[in-house]
Amino acid sequence: MPALEPVEGWRVVATPSALDGARWNGDDVDVLRIAPDEALALGATGVEIDDPDAIVEPEAGFSVAMLDVDDWHGVVDHIDWPLPEEPTVLAQGKVAGVPARIVLGEPTLLVVQAAYANELRSRLGW
Repeated sequence: MPALEPVEGWRVVATPSALDGARWNGDDVDVLRIAPDEALALGATGVEIDDPDAIVEPEAGFSVAMLDVDDWHGVVDHIDWPLPEEPTVLAQGKVAGVPARIVLGEPTLLVVQAAYANELRSRLGW
């Protein structure tokens, strides 16, 4: 059974080109582009960005589960919106009725706001 674990990182709002060139500090950093001008870097310990107007804040409000293929099959049955066909693309929608983000890959990442983590666990039977 997968574990939804709290994760810290950084949230940055900046120009798209500055985000493209951002240098993220930390090991095993996963950068999620939430919007063209916003990124959430899970596992990051800092960031260097070339945008004097950037908003850069630490973020501790998310939980993440790393899903292997079997775990993913148990989750996909609780999604009623189209998933991207390409790996590493961020998809956003409700999973078991709870707002969440998914990044397909090996492993697939299931990201949810920490405030909703217990509800998502319950609805998925974890």
